[in-house]
Amino acid sequence: MRHRLKRVPACARAESSRTHKLQAKAIARTVRVRIRMTIDFNRIINRRNSDSLKWSDPRGTNAIPMWVADMDFAAPECVIHALRERVDQGVFGYSIAAPAVQQAVVDWAESHYRWRIDPAWIVWLPGLVPGIHLACRALLHSEDEILTLVPVYPPFLEAPRLAGRALQTVPLTQEKDRWVLDVDELRKAIHPRTKLLLFCSPHNPVGKVFGREELLAVAEICERHDLLICSDEIHCDLILDPVRHVPFASLNQEIAERTVTLMSPSKTFNLSGLSCGFAVIPNPELRKRFKAGASDLVPQPNALGYVACRAAYEGGEAWRVALIDYLRGNRDLLASFFAEQLPRLKMSRVEATYLAWIDTRYLGEKSGAGFFEKAGVRLSEGDPFQGPGFVRLNFACSRPTLRDALDRISAAVRGIA
Repeated sequence: MRHRLKRVPACARAESSRTHKLQAKAIARTVRVRIRMTIDFNRIINRRNSDSLKWSDPRGTNAIPMWVADMDFAAPECVIHALRERVDQGVFGYSIAAPAVQQAVVDWAESHYRWRIDPAWIVWLPGLVPGIHLACRALLHSEDEILTLVPVYPPFLEAPRLAGRALQTVPLTQEKDRWVLDVDELRKAIHPRTKLLLFCSPHNPVGKVFGREELLAVAEICERHDLLICSDEIHCDLILDPVRHVPFASLNQEIAERTVTLMSPSKTFNLSGLSCGFAVIPNPELRKRFKAGASDLVPQPNALGYVACRAAYEGGEAWRVALIDYLRGNRDLLASFFAEQLPRLKMSRVEATYLAWIDTRYLGEKSGAGFFEKAGVRLSEGDPFQGPGFVRLNFACSRPTLRDALDRISAAVRGIA
C-alpha cells in the first residue's frame, strides 16, 4: 500500500524553515560559547628547549621572545584530530592537493570575503615567502623594476635584490596613531620600467587594514600604469577592528587579471611549521609563468600541511573567533600600557595582525631591539623593515606572559629616565 504524503501548506513550510534557521543559529551560538569555554589561551605551553625558532635562545638570556610572527597557542583541536588520524595511517608518500582541500579554500574565500574563486586558480606553495620570490623572478623581465611600501616585512625588500630587480620604495606616513598611504607619492614613484607592486594587506608590520576606497585608488594607478600586483594577504583572517578585509583581486575583473594573491592558514591557526600556503592567480598566462618558475625548484606542501589546511578551514572558525577576542584583549592591554605608562613610546593602532609597531626613537641611542633584549624581552629590530627607530612586538601569547614582558619593558625604560 502506498502512503500519500500530506502536502504542507506554504505558510507552514515557511514557518518550519524559519524555525529550523532559528534553531540552527541557537545551536551555533551554544557551540561557540562551549568552544570559548574549553579554549584556554591563558595556558602557558613550555616551548623552551624544543624545536621552536621563536623560543630558541642560543645566548641563554631567558628573554621572553616576542619577535617572529609565531603564536604561542596550540592549534585548534579539529586540526590536531585530523593530523592524528593522518599519522595513524602510517604512510607518508608524495601528496597532492585533493579536491576536498581545494574546496575548503574556495568555501573559506567566499564565506569570509565574498570572493568567488575557481579551484583551478590555486597554486600550492610551501609558504608565503617562496611566493614573493617567485613573483619577482617568474613574472618579470630582467630590466623590470618593483615597487613596494615601507616599512614592510623584510622579504619584500630582499626578494627583488636576490632576483636582480631594482626596487623603489614609497613610505607610509603616520596621521596620529594610524598609518596612511599617500597615493600621490605612490603615483610619483612609478616610471616606465616599474612593472610589479608588492603589496601587503593587512600590512605587516604597521597592522593597517586597507579600506575599499584606498584599494580602488591603488588599483586605478596599477591599471593606468599597467602594473602587476603581488598581494600578501596572509594576515587577512586576523582583523581586530570592526572592518572587513577586501581581497585586492576581488575589486574587479581587470584587477583580478593582473593580481597574484598569497594566502595561507598558517598565521591564523598557528600552522607555520607545517609549510602550507597557496597563491590565487585568475589569469591563466600569469599562472603558467608562476608555475613554470616554481617547477623543480619550489616544493609542494607536505602531506600533513594539506590535512591541517583543510581541517582548519572546515572546522576552525569558532576557534578563530575566540582567538580574535583574545588578541583584541591583548592589543588593548598593550595600547593602554604604552599610552598610560610609557607615553613617549608611541604604539600605532593595530587594526589587524598580532604585531605591534612601536616608535622607540625617544630613547635615542638606546632605542632598538638590543636595548629591550638586555631587559629580558626579545623584539624585532625595525631596520630590516626599513623602519629605523621602531621595534615590532608579537603579542600572540598568554596574557600572563604579556604582562610579564610589559613589566620588564617598563622597568628598563624607567631605568634610563
